[in-house]
Amino acid sequence: MERKPVISTSIASIGYDELTQVLEVEFIKTGVYQYFNVPAPTHEALMTAPSHGGFLNTNIKGQFPCERL
Repeated sequence: MERKPVISTSIASIGYDELTQVLEVEFIKTGVYQYFNVPAPTHEALMTAPSHGGFLNTNIKGQFPCERL
């Protein structure tokens, strides 16, 4: 999956596959995680949020199943 670099203190890059609804997040310190069953509007909101890390912590972590790669 292709990830796009983002400006964040905790996240290096974010990728999304709309067909499978998999969100891939590369954290600066802890590596790459995939979040499953993430709707496209949630990904869009993440990408436009003023704080990617804040949005992820509030709206994605704990809300969607995830796996570390």
